[in-house]
Amino acid sequence: MLGAALMRALLARWPDLQFEGIAGPKMEAEGAKPLFPIEPLGVRGYVEVLRNLREILRIRRGLARYLRESPPDLFIGIDAPDFNLGLEAKLKAAGIRTVHYVSPSLWAWRPERIHSIAKAVDHMLVMFPFEDKIYREAGVRVSYVGHPLADAMPLDPDRVEARAQLRLGPTSVPVALLPGSRVSELELHADLLIDTAAELHRQRPELRFFVPLATRETREHFEARLYARQARDLPIEMLFGHARLALHAAEAAIVASGTATLEAALARCPMVITYRVHPITYRMVQRRRILPYVGLPNILAGEFIVPELLQADATPMNLSQALLNWLDSKEARDRLRARFATLHESLACGHDERVAQALEPYLTREAMGGAALPEPDRHPAALRG
Repeated sequence: MLGAALMRALLARWPDLQFEGIAGPKMEAEGAKPLFPIEPLGVRGYVEVLRNLREILRIRRGLARYLRESPPDLFIGIDAPDFNLGLEAKLKAAGIRTVHYVSPSLWAWRPERIHSIAKAVDHMLVMFPFEDKIYREAGVRVSYVGHPLADAMPLDPDRVEARAQLRLGPTSVPVALLPGSRVSELELHADLLIDTAAELHRQRPELRFFVPLATRETREHFEARLYARQARDLPIEMLFGHARLALHAAEAAIVASGTATLEAALARCPMVITYRVHPITYRMVQRRRILPYVGLPNILAGEFIVPELLQADATPMNLSQALLNWLDSKEARDRLRARFATLHESLACGHDERVAQALEPYLTREAMGGAALPEPDRHPAALRG
């Protein structure tokens, strides 16, 4: 999703650009040529990565070899810092300009990564205002570009229209369930959310559940788990994509931690954040965490504005009760939606134009007579607008 947004921003100004690399379906739809499959990289956590390490390293070696033999004008690593930063360091050493899009969560854990980032990237594009200062103080060229979702999503969502598109009657109460975009996430969350839906349906038969799924593989996995849990009779409707539609219509949602929590906030949808990883991964991460929260809405607000039920606390009973707390209080939902509106306004700052401005020196250097780019200032100014 983020890669496709970046591509659109650049192609609007330079329509002759060509993109290749590791791409998902949204990037391919924008014209990216896939060099390697994206599916093996769709894992999170130490133990989960170890299970796929041989294939991941094979892809990274192959990509590095290809890019050194056929150097691009610019390499853009999108998120995935443990995969991209090492690759960026090798490419930068080979004379290829490197940009990293989406800052690692230095403010949440592993702040020491700033040193390896400084050696690996020529320019960091950050999505949240407070990240700008971190890189400026470390002497890394940085631009705050905002978040493409904040520009793409309406500041005043039409919930009535969203309900109509989902064919919801006046007495139906929609609930969105977002288990994650990777099969590895569904392996940990699908049964949990299905069992939670069963518990909620037992208490509130009027509830209808919508599950947006990003790919054919995730849809097939979730459908298989519905059969396995003997839950086909539950009022659950799977959607192919359409997360935004489900969140605009829903009275509340249960969302796996990640970008989807920000999307829910921008849709003004009260939520409960959940996540599970392998127990060893969880213990390792817990020891190195700086912030008490993991969900983006809470991080950006600087406090718990939505509940987080993680790991052992993520049970059907706990999740269903936390969701019912939102459904039972219109006043609480309205207060949260007002907080989300303020958050939305702070992030909607013209992402596409800022991305184009930040990358223009790298994409027009032939027009500059092949002149080398200036070295970054110790405190380069972020783009303002």
